[in-house]
Amino acid sequence: MKQKYNVTGMTCTACSAHVEKAVGQVDGVRSVNVNLMANSMLVDYDEGAVTPDAIVHAVEDAGYGAAPAGGTAAKAAQAKGPDPLAEELKHMKFRLIVSFCFLIPLFYLSMGHMMGWPLPAIFHGTGNAMVYALTQLLLVLPILYVNDKYYKVGFKTLWKRAPNMDSLIALGSTAAVVYGLAALYQIGWGLGHGDTARVEKWSMDLYLESAGMILTLITLGKFLETRSRGKTGEAIARLMDLAPKTATVLRDGTEVEVPVEDVVVGDRVVVKPGGRIPVDGVVVEGWSSVDESALTGESIPVEKAPGSKVAAASINQSGSFTFEATRVGEDTTLAQMIRLVEEASASKAPIAKLADKVAGVFVPVVITIAVVTALVWLVVTGGDITRALTAGVAVLVISCPCALGLATPVAIMVGTGKGAENGILIKSAEALETLHTIDTVVLDKTGTLTEGKPVVTDLLPLGDTGAEELLCIAASLEQPSEHPLSSAIVTAAQERNIPLAPVEHFTALHGKGVKGAIQGGQFLAGNAALLREEGIGLSAAQARAEQLAAQGKTPLYFAEDGKLLGLIAVADQPKPTSAAAVAAFRALGIRVVMLTGDNARTAQAVGSALGVDEIVSEVLPQDKERQVAALQAQGRKVAMVGDGINDAPALARADVGLAIGAGTDVAIESADIVLMKSDLMDAVKAVQLSKAVIRNIKENLFWAFFYNVIGIPLAAGVWYPLLHVMLNPMFAAAAMSMSSVCVVTNALRLRFFRPKLPGVPEELVTPVLTQHQTEQGVCQTMTKKLIIEGMMCSHCTGRVEKALSALEGVSAVEMSLEGKSATVTLSADVSDDVLTKAVTDAGYEVLSVQ
Repeated sequence: MKQKYNVTGMTCTACSAHVEKAVGQVDGVRSVNVNLMANSMLVDYDEGAVTPDAIVHAVEDAGYGAAPAGGTAAKAAQAKGPDPLAEELKHMKFRLIVSFCFLIPLFYLSMGHMMGWPLPAIFHGTGNAMVYALTQLLLVLPILYVNDKYYKVGFKTLWKRAPNMDSLIALGSTAAVVYGLAALYQIGWGLGHGDTARVEKWSMDLYLESAGMILTLITLGKFLETRSRGKTGEAIARLMDLAPKTATVLRDGTEVEVPVEDVVVGDRVVVKPGGRIPVDGVVVEGWSSVDESALTGESIPVEKAPGSKVAAASINQSGSFTFEATRVGEDTTLAQMIRLVEEASASKAPIAKLADKVAGVFVPVVITIAVVTALVWLVVTGGDITRALTAGVAVLVISCPCALGLATPVAIMVGTGKGAENGILIKSAEALETLHTIDTVVLDKTGTLTEGKPVVTDLLPLGDTGAEELLCIAASLEQPSEHPLSSAIVTAAQERNIPLAPVEHFTALHGKGVKGAIQGGQFLAGNAALLREEGIGLSAAQARAEQLAAQGKTPLYFAEDGKLLGLIAVADQPKPTSAAAVAAFRALGIRVVMLTGDNARTAQAVGSALGVDEIVSEVLPQDKERQVAALQAQGRKVAMVGDGINDAPALARADVGLAIGAGTDVAIESADIVLMKSDLMDAVKAVQLSKAVIRNIKENLFWAFFYNVIGIPLAAGVWYPLLHVMLNPMFAAAAMSMSSVCVVTNALRLRFFRPKLPGVPEELVTPVLTQHQTEQGVCQTMTKKLIIEGMMCSHCTGRVEKALSALEGVSAVEMSLEGKSATVTLSADVSDDVLTKAVTDAGYEVLSVQ
């Protein structure tokens, strides 16, 4: 099983590496991932071979603390109590203030003689050397005391033979303090024996200010780093904040408000306008529009009616409704999203393995370098302890395993969080890294490139038959049928509010069509073969039918009493953004392959219209995995995008599997990445996010390695023969602090990630929602949303609705007083300026048109 643990005492990557190593050596532990960012650890272990107590004991033996994490992330979000990160920052801020309060006078006093600053007479002269030295000691002691954590953790881990960054700080500052104490004894000896030269020499080499400066600057750096690291988890925090604390349920016919934890499967939950949906469920009563943007990234509200699914954390916008709870607690969409994001943040990308290996041995190597440096300087300078100590302490303090260890996890955490904000759930860091290397994307046609359900695309009435009459007859005849093509025709009639006539003597003819009687007339509907069998001539529509078939559409013929009435074309239409997504993939240098079980003619029509590079038709579901494997055998890195149902084997086989349109079912085991919306453009965004994250990681790793490769030799004095400059430990401490801050700050830039679509025409990005063709021309239906300022009541919305409805080309207007918006459905092209003017003339201000 997998168990999450909270780990205490970790301060750098060396710590996390030692914890990981210690737990990994426990018999029965399959894998362990330590997340320094979240101070947590995810352990996969065999319950029969090892207990949680044994895992905790292994962590404690390594010099750290551990305890099983209680509950899910959603429960943790609801738990009362102080925020650990806020408490840590508060304590660090206190330490920082105290440190600076004593460091400033200490630094002024120690550097005053050198800089010519005015000092009280009591600190001047050889006779006052002991007063001068003791004052500096008294000023540094509070700094040592408030920052005792470095010593407690550093020496403890050193004793356990698992030194970390705190060990370096503790050794460096302790060496400086011990040197200062030795100087005090030298001054005392000199004053007691009249050795003025000894007193003057040692009173200028106390080194106590270096210890104080090291601890203060390190604490400043850690404070800035911790504050920045807190921002990396904002996406998870925002997800947690979405969880409602209470729910209104029906108990014995009465509405009762209960904690969300008390809601059980089967409960009837009431949601009022403006309220958040507490758990997942299915609407049983009422209608409304629901804002699901927090889960899917889709800004347009989704209409809900009886039978519609709703998900926790969505916001009810207009009407009230009642739904039956189907998923509660850890099983809700929100809880699964949080768990996926947390697990992805805790996982390690392959690119991080080198940094982890280096961090694991970094501290012991640095300690060895510091000791060797000090010994070499002692020999070279003929026993100059000051020079040797300066170089040794500088090496200890400038070395930064943190920058090395933070390079990958901070970018992964920010990147996965950013993905979640856009409805892209990344299950592992490995998938995120692999995605940036793909050169081929395989797309399933049905449900991925297309809507997944047929719709009426063309009406071709013949003779005296009108378009609406043809559709009425067709829908009436097809209504008793359960065939998907029949459903498309019935839906088209319902959308146009066309009344249907009753059918008598209905008969379904397998593989051909249907027949029945309507108001005494005998009607036929089906393919060309059926009508030829009945002796009905098709010449009037044959050419047009062949054109429609060439476009990948299915022509259906309709006849009455042996006379052809017309034909209706039905097709599974491409999604509005599919063409734009294909163009975006190609602009990124990725080859696009379409897999479909359709015949070659239909596949070619759809593929050509969308601009894919390769079309593979007549593929059975079980053969999709073989097609992906064949592409991999050619040396290609393949990403597979499918609906996660019959595409599961292919999703698992691909280098990266992306399940599209998961909606409320995010637990698709076969996919590496889950796209919450049925929008292929999100797959493009996922690729671009992957490229941005990996680029950021490489920048961080370069800086971390570059800093240490340059900094350590500089501190050791390797460049002294050329530059004749020794690096003061105080500057080394400042450099070390800033290196970690730079890495974290660079990673935080990913919060501003915006996908770019190079080479994609603007018209492809703007979707046309529905499109119907008639013999007279093309009729396009699209919607625009106007954000309007100044509407205060229902009279206001009424005036705006009246003004917009009066415009030619506006077929419907939906007003939202709460959302301060108007959604207009257009049957013809109406410019934004015309819409804006109509609202302005009505006395209101349009802020934006979407």
